Amino acid sequence: MPGCLHGIADAAAGFAYSRRMTESERALPLAGASNFRDLGGYGAADGRRVRWRRLFRSDHLAALTPHDTDVLARLRLARVVDFRGREERAAQPYELPAVRYRAVPIEPTVVRRYRELAARGERLDVAHAERLMVDTYQGFVADDAPQLAEFFEQLLADDAPLVFHCTAGKDRTGYAAALLLLALGVPREAVMQDYLLTNRLYRKPPPPGDDATTRAVHEVIWGVRAEYLQTALDAMEREHGGVQAYLRQRLKLSEAGHRRLAELYLEAPLR
Repeated sequence: MPGCLHGIADAAAGFAYSRRMTESERALPLAGASNFRDLGGYGAADGRRVRWRRLFRSDHLAALTPHDTDVLARLRLARVVDFRGREERAAQPYELPAVRYRAVPIEPTVVRRYRELAARGERLDVAHAERLMVDTYQGFVADDAPQLAEFFEQLLADDAPLVFHCTAGKDRTGYAAALLLLALGVPREAVMQDYLLTNRLYRKPPPPGDDATTRAVHEVIWGVRAEYLQTALDAMEREHGGVQAYLRQRLKLSEAGHRRLAELYLEAPLR
């Protein structure tokens, strides 16, 4: 993966994509969203690749500028799936012209707990923060399958360009992106690389204090680590026999659904 993310040039060609695009061209340079990127181009099942300009992941979209909105219109963005919880949506609402919006709430846990403690002046140490992050990913597998099943229902409806997001676009969104890419046959190494791109792209909020412990905890809470996602993958292996079995058993993704997902979001194989 290149060490520098340059973003997609806002060119007269209208964000032309090709199968030769590199990882460095994956992120969109939006002023009001820092973690908006295309999931296209990854190698997937049967030697095919994920289609460009169909699937996007992001942090929240409530701070988009008029220019940002124009950029998304040029991408022909047509659908949004919002994983934010009820209070998050109420605090930072938004509406995009001509874009179908669907709330699929997964209520936050770690960040909410972190903010509650900070508001009371209580301290959270690094070990506790790491435990909360691991528990969150175990909770995705154990508790949030209905929301992810609804997400896949939206994906299977049609192939109109879709963005899914939460607040930071890192945990709920990162987990959903991993499931989607794995369902499409993208290798785990590439899935993990996509997950970890958040650490380069997301503009973190400032920490609530300047001491070393607060800064360290802040990095844990607002970043992503391979072991967080691996915790979820391990839980699927342990409890369901693997990711594909989890998709079938808990998200009700049938063989026909799998085929349709590939038809919608993978490029046709070269002849």
